[in-house]
Amino acid sequence: MASRQEKLVGSAPVDDPQPLDASAADEPPAPEGLQAEQELTAAQEAAEPSEGADSATPARKGGHFRHEVLAVVFQVRDKRLHVLMWQRAQAPFEGRWALPGGPLGADERLGTSLGRHLAAKVDLTDVDHLEQLETRSDPDRDPREREVATAYLALISTELDPAIPADTAWHPVESLPPSAFDHASIIQSARERLRAKLTYTNAGFALAPPTFTIAELRDIYAACIGHPVAATNLQRVLTRRGVIEPTRGTVQRGTAGGRPAALYRFARSSLVVTDPFAVFRPPAAGAVSL
Repeated sequence: MASRQEKLVGSAPVDDPQPLDASAADEPPAPEGLQAEQELTAAQEAAEPSEGADSATPARKGGHFRHEVLAVVFQVRDKRLHVLMWQRAQAPFEGRWALPGGPLGADERLGTSLGRHLAAKVDLTDVDHLEQLETRSDPDRDPREREVATAYLALISTELDPAIPADTAWHPVESLPPSAFDHASIIQSARERLRAKLTYTNAGFALAPPTFTIAELRDIYAACIGHPVAATNLQRVLTRRGVIEPTRGTVQRGTAGGRPAALYRFARSSLVVTDPFAVFRPPAAGAVSL
């Protein structure tokens, strides 16, 4: 079926640079009765709401709106998963905490724009892993104007301690401060993505230091997943999948002496799928399925 715009201009598409040509100008006019019927049909269609529109809700003025990019930057600090946020100094949501980011430039790609905003606003240039998370398009997510937001998940290593501005701070994911816009919901989506990634990829490489003990890696996984992780099982699973490998180094545990702990490292420093069926396995016999 022809679209509404095609009905109004004939068979030529609306984006045709030359919708009227000499041959069209030489065509005889439509009969008077048919022309009147076409004009009436066009008027009725123009008065109807567009497909998917809510007739009870007035449409917003204008067809252009802002597009911003946001970063959910995660780091494990003091054995807890933290997210980087900055405190707004102006309305709306003055005094509340928001994710770093900003408007997408007219000539920018999403990732390039996000890198620029992270460097300029929170002085963060070292990101070990970055991936697109989701796009939020609720018309009312910003009370000022229509704004679409594309969020990214960013991971940085525990060994980094980036210098951040005075209005920026790390907050535990389990106890977020009062947040602006829909940013708290975006953070929870990022947390769920990270949990899933750790089950079937080597995403831990972006959170761990270059070398680590199994106990240190266990603390990182437990902080991200949100529940205790057995060090022995973690070592067995990740070694079997080829995610981690031992080094020749060791480190002394504390000051009480004893056997030194072996140091491990991730086999690859880029994201790879290590178990594509991990999240689709059926529950074990006797387990309660939620």
